[in-house]
Amino acid sequence: MKLSIKDDEARWRMVVARDGSADGQFYYSVRTTGVYCRPSCAARLARRENVAYHASGADAERAGFRPCKRCMPDQKSMLEQHRAKMVAVCRLIETADEIPNLGELAGWVGLSRYHFHRLFKALVGVTPKAYANAHRLNKVRDQLTHAGSVTGAIYGAGYNSNGRFYSNSSSMLGMTPTDFRAGGSNVTIRFAVGECSLGSFLVATSDKGVCAILLGDDPEALLHELQDRFAQAHLIGADDEFEQLIAKVLGLIETPSLGLDLPLDIRGTAFQQRVWQALRELPAGSTVSYEEVAERLGLQKGARAVAGACAANRIAVAIPCHRVVRKSGDLSGYRWGIERKRALLQREADG
Repeated sequence: MKLSIKDDEARWRMVVARDGSADGQFYYSVRTTGVYCRPSCAARLARRENVAYHASGADAERAGFRPCKRCMPDQKSMLEQHRAKMVAVCRLIETADEIPNLGELAGWVGLSRYHFHRLFKALVGVTPKAYANAHRLNKVRDQLTHAGSVTGAIYGAGYNSNGRFYSNSSSMLGMTPTDFRAGGSNVTIRFAVGECSLGSFLVATSDKGVCAILLGDDPEALLHELQDRFAQAHLIGADDEFEQLIAKVLGLIETPSLGLDLPLDIRGTAFQQRVWQALRELPAGSTVSYEEVAERLGLQKGARAVAGACAANRIAVAIPCHRVVRKSGDLSGYRWGIERKRALLQREADG
């Protein structure tokens, strides 16, 4: 088994800093005491020449070392215990008939309200309330598709009154519940397809702003993707006024550093919107890793969740998920293809 931290200098710095983020990535043993520890162990720092590194606790024990009684590296770390508790809380929220309040959730896992709220946000990426609201909204979307009535869908998703849901329904669904249930039948989406140096692109707007910028090789495929998103919406092709918007989006694609001075109709979960907002704050010409985005959002080990939010983005370039790369700096997956991602980054680097 290989160590995930590549050089001893980096490992030693983590041991000196008692870096909890390194826990589970490697262990270190101390020749003079015969014990092995986690990198975050609070015990007195050993002399560097007496320290060796191991990929796992089992490797350290096979080398003849016993677990430290202070950091207990043979047991689950505090972070792992906290993560398990937050996963359990998420399942509780998802299955509860009514959303438990903060005090009930904190008491259920044996933590103070403040400590629980801070941990949940750090590990899940959103507050318990935002997580609960996003889960209920997903249930509403599903219920609106299958339930016999809008009222039944709202109550089936856990809302105890129509009024509470309707007060925020348009901002959450992007339209009224009745229109959403009808596949957007009363919603007008204006769109146009154009050509650029990266292939074809489609721009679509609602009455709130740009709701899609799609890139691809086949204009028909882009239109089908828009139709799938709003199966019953009223789709209107471009007119002379819309051509001005097409020109602005074309300019954005060809010169991403210009930005897009137009309102966006951004629809997604609470977490996705936090990620997309963080990306919109990145300056042109810069890149950031998935891990760094997660850290900015206060989410420990949330790189995979950030990658999922990037993949769900339907507003290319204006929400610049192309600026997110692997920790090594290498390019990773991009909804519209690695080569387009490479080209956009190169254009920004060239100014």
